[in-house]
Amino acid sequence: MSVTTAELAPSEPTTPPIEPSGELSPARRWERLALALLLVGTAVAYLWNITVNAMGNSFYAAAVWSGSQDWKALLFGSLDPGNFITVDKPPVSQWVMALSGQIFGFSSASMLAPQAIMAVGAVALMYGAVARVTLSRGAGLLAGLVLTVTPVVALMFRFNNPDAVMVLLMTAAAYCIVRALPRASLKWVVLAGVALGFAFLAKMLEGLMVLPALGLAYVIVAPTTLRNRLLHSLAALGALIVSSGWFVLLTILWPADSRPYLAGSKDNTFMDLVLGYNGFARYLGKNHMGGSKTNPFELPAGYQIPEAFKQGGFGPGGFGNGPDRLFTGEIGFEISWLLPAALLAFVLVLVSRGRRPRTDLLRGAALVFGLWLVIDGALFAGMKSGMHAYYTLAIAPAIAGCFALGVHELWRRRGEAFGRVGGAALVLAAGIWGFVLLQRNSGWQPWLRWTILAVAVIVALGLVVLTLPPTARLGRARERVTAVLIIAGVIAGLSGSTAYAVATLPQSHVGGSPVVGPERTKKPGPADQFRKELERLFGGQTDPKLVALLQTTQTKWSAAIDRSSPAAGLELASRTSVMAIGGFTSADPVPTLPQFQQMVRDHQITYYLVPEITLPDSWRTDPKPAEPGNTATPTDSKPGVWHPAGNKEIFDWVSAHYTSTQKFGELAVYDLTAPPH
Repeated sequence: MSVTTAELAPSEPTTPPIEPSGELSPARRWERLALALLLVGTAVAYLWNITVNAMGNSFYAAAVWSGSQDWKALLFGSLDPGNFITVDKPPVSQWVMALSGQIFGFSSASMLAPQAIMAVGAVALMYGAVARVTLSRGAGLLAGLVLTVTPVVALMFRFNNPDAVMVLLMTAAAYCIVRALPRASLKWVVLAGVALGFAFLAKMLEGLMVLPALGLAYVIVAPTTLRNRLLHSLAALGALIVSSGWFVLLTILWPADSRPYLAGSKDNTFMDLVLGYNGFARYLGKNHMGGSKTNPFELPAGYQIPEAFKQGGFGPGGFGNGPDRLFTGEIGFEISWLLPAALLAFVLVLVSRGRRPRTDLLRGAALVFGLWLVIDGALFAGMKSGMHAYYTLAIAPAIAGCFALGVHELWRRRGEAFGRVGGAALVLAAGIWGFVLLQRNSGWQPWLRWTILAVAVIVALGLVVLTLPPTARLGRARERVTAVLIIAGVIAGLSGSTAYAVATLPQSHVGGSPVVGPERTKKPGPADQFRKELERLFGGQTDPKLVALLQTTQTKWSAAIDRSSPAAGLELASRTSVMAIGGFTSADPVPTLPQFQQMVRDHQITYYLVPEITLPDSWRTDPKPAEPGNTATPTDSKPGVWHPAGNKEIFDWVSAHYTSTQKFGELAVYDLTAPPH
């Protein structure tokens, strides 16, 4: 139901809202300058000192390096140039970064710069989508600005995970649907399907989470018959299948023995990876983890991780479940700054446009971004396991779109009580939640949270007061004051997110779970030193002597080691191909023991590397853990020595037939070119 000033205050003179009509007018000079400043500013901010992130996530960096060296590795997204195994994601992201490496030479800059440029593209698409439906370039600029200053955007568009290209393609699909809505354009609907097809090839089902929102918005709003709307949707679905299915078909038709194993799958098929490890199994918390025979992280008999270490984060962790997940912990810092305000804005736009025709474009755009936010947010809230905070990058454009559309609609109706009261609510939602988030990091810039809260409260009170009938005598001055208050409130609402995004940019982000905001100091605990040792070990030791040893090899793979992360770290340090036994979790069934034995006989691998860790005596539960029948594995020759090998069969065979001649840190080295026992 549309709310009018007369309904709320009959004695107040009515100022009719300005209704957008026709086409987007040519940009005025200040609008062109503002857009240029937004895009150039985004590029400069995101490209500035980008190499501070070094190799970012070495897991994906190794695949980028491999793709810059070998065309087959680029095509399939191989972790190694020898094409033994892929990363556990489709290769679109690697295509972009590896092609940059082939053109400019592989480096941190050539790998990460394309990610930052994608941010500029996403901001431009947000600007275009919102400006077209509102016929307001100011609203488009606000949408682009909100996206730019979202902390998770500032983090992940300077990082080498596949999320950046996925979100760019999701945003492109939303833009295409917005372009399709005014005239029910089949061309733009099909282009949306193509964009989503490639988003699927970036990160599988996560790239398609926006599909229900886009499909519903088009079927509800497009100005044509229901039959045509459904046919157009089927055409878009066909475009999606073609634009993604060709790669799936390629993995089927290409002989499996001449391409890398598709990591994460149980049977070397793409769809098993889609529906299993990276799909429903991940969502439902049923991913296959652990080694081929036993859990590689199980301690030897007679040893146990102390409870203090588990509480210190050595054991399993997560972000909880339920709707509060999006507002708490690291996820809250990364994405939730404007989340309450965006949800409120979505509702306010639907209420404000309640009596408009079915084909109302602004409401249609609100459905695009609002349903995207609600559906994807609900899916993230219900995800059982494997949740990283940065996954929420997928809803950043939806938040930006909802917030900008809400501000525009309230601005348009600023002469009415609805615009002022709604504006007050929106400002409070953004300001109070910004205060709450900053309060969680109370030692950082304490003045900021109080300033945001004070401005938000003052603005909200001012807007409510200006709604009262006695203020009607102020005439046009009331509208001018309303405009100033709304602008001040929006600036305050954006301040917390902007400050955290700015604080994110200069920090070095490496590893699998980067975080936003200023540098945080962790309180030392009993598990810290041991955890750091394991992280260093499983992330790939780069001892200079070990690196030099690998660089002297002449075989197809310089070494073989369990799990992709340590293999990736060694590859990047030595620039040699390293075999990742068992893939990312060590659970992939490759290579089998006979396959590994044959590769050793064919002189394809020089070294076998395995962690060899001496456990603290304080972890003993049995005073004599080395007595007969009380050892961890037959190959643990000394008490308290832990070999967390993922593939026990390969480890047992190697240790039975070869001797560990060298050790670098906690990594034992077996020379597979030596005569076996």
